[in-house]
Amino acid sequence: MFLARVEGSIVATKKDPTMNGRKLLLLRPQLVDEKDPSKFRPGANTIVAVDSVGAGIGELVLFCQGSSARLANNMKEAPVDAVIIGIVDAVDVLGKEIYNART
Repeated sequence: MFLARVEGSIVATKKDPTMNGRKLLLLRPQLVDEKDPSKFRPGANTIVAVDSVGAGIGELVLFCQGSSARLANNMKEAPVDAVIIGIVDAVDVLGKEIYNART
């Protein structure tokens, strides 16, 4: 599993039939900064993921990739490589809260 910030959405009107009705979101992975573990630094790449939990733009989410992605609910037959499996409430690093969705 990985952490990412939802940066946008993807619309594809023509796609594999097993992808009909699935919301696609653009994710930017978030890494704990090695120099300052009290904050995140954005990853260099972006990832398109299927949203299985109702995430929205700006939220911090958990996602999985590869064969693990197809283990998410109703994804077994879908040609997916990344699926959002959770919306993050809080993150603690070394005993310090570095993210809280409520603040």
